[in-house]
Amino acid sequence: MENETTALTTLFTEFYFFMTVVLMFFIHVGFCMYEVGVSRTKNLQHTLLKNTMAIPVVGLAFLLFGMWLYIALQGWPVATSSVSLETGFEPWSKTLAPNLSDHISGVFWAAFALFGMTAASIVSGAIIERAKTTGFLIIAVYVGAVAWVIPAAWGWAGNGWMTQYLGFHDQYCSAVLHAPAGFATLGVLMALGPRIGKFGPTGQPREIPLHNPWMTTLGIFFIYIGFFGFYAACHIPIVNVAAEGQTAFWTTTNIYGVPITLSGVTLNFLFSLFGGLITAYLISGGNSFWTYSGGLAGIISASAGNDFYHPILALVVASAGTAMAYTLHNFVERRFKIDDAVGAVAVHGYCGVFGGVVAGFLLWGYPAVMPSPGALITLSEGVGWFGTNAEGLPIVTPMGNIIVTLVFALGFGLIPGYILGQILKGFGLLRVPAPVEVKGLDGEIVPLTYPAISGTEAEFDALAKSEAKV
Repeated sequence: MENETTALTTLFTEFYFFMTVVLMFFIHVGFCMYEVGVSRTKNLQHTLLKNTMAIPVVGLAFLLFGMWLYIALQGWPVATSSVSLETGFEPWSKTLAPNLSDHISGVFWAAFALFGMTAASIVSGAIIERAKTTGFLIIAVYVGAVAWVIPAAWGWAGNGWMTQYLGFHDQYCSAVLHAPAGFATLGVLMALGPRIGKFGPTGQPREIPLHNPWMTTLGIFFIYIGFFGFYAACHIPIVNVAAEGQTAFWTTTNIYGVPITLSGVTLNFLFSLFGGLITAYLISGGNSFWTYSGGLAGIISASAGNDFYHPILALVVASAGTAMAYTLHNFVERRFKIDDAVGAVAVHGYCGVFGGVVAGFLLWGYPAVMPSPGALITLSEGVGWFGTNAEGLPIVTPMGNIIVTLVFALGFGLIPGYILGQILKGFGLLRVPAPVEVKGLDGEIVPLTYPAISGTEAEFDALAKSEAKV
């Protein structure tokens, strides 16, 4: 029976993570469509390829060092002063090769790599129509394989020192991934500057029309679909078979080892989506772009606590976060002349910080970590600087979540993003020259984007007709 249970657990876990990877790829389908829909026709192919190339580049970075950082740095520098060089996720590790003794490491690595690609794509949309591909890919490596990975090691892993000592809780990465990626984007935008013509003579922002609102709509819906996979990949899937006389069992825990249900998580995901869509629709006066972006803003605002929230609470948190993000985006755009083409800073950065801070208050007293069977979590000595429960487990506190959220957003996001942007700007790698921007980043291939509209299709047909002598 024990061998059968072990086999069932292994097969369930392997297939579980495999399916999350498949679903998360829809996020990148969505990002490509979304960014292309927002771009003008003279920049479409550049925008598409820039975002697409983040996938292999961040993937290779994750092979070389990204996953190693997540495993090696969980206790460093507080719980331990040493950093292991043998985590099992070095590029030459046998756990990343096909072998029958390890069914999990490959799909586990793939799920984390998809997280990283998502983080990099957050930057991509905000800087369209003026950024160089080379500069973006350098930024993508930092954001996708470093900026959120170290926060994940410290505050998202059950063995992370910020989780155990500060009682930090962020189940679906509001502050861990979205906040540093969103604020790194803000730092890069500060160095990059606005698109030519974005702001009028008196500084008033001008609306740059979407090239294809229907493509933008489809793109954001694909992102919604992919986020189901994102949420699922944030779990530790196990099968707990109850002992004789017991009825409790579960099939998953949150990232901190606390038993949860996929049923509850599904409700919270949907209600946070509902809250974001409705609020954005109302506050923007029915603006389609912000309505769809609001759905994502709602999800990210509630993500930190959506493993424990009641669905109605998820709805309220999502609504409040979306209203805050929309208002703050417009203020920052007008006041500081920040040209964020897709509202990425608001949706990911502002909502990520909001979600992390709010979760500290709403989940105050919940166990921050619980070493459940199969979760591979061990408690360090002296945990729970801001409080423990009766079982000696560290608890979630507002102070812990506020401190950690700000460290992630500013220390791994805004400050490094701005510095990296300025360095790339100094080397001429960040922004295309003004004549190129005005003409379009697709250059001579602009007519090939829509041959029928540009007339090149008719020209070729006329040539073919002439040569065929018909």
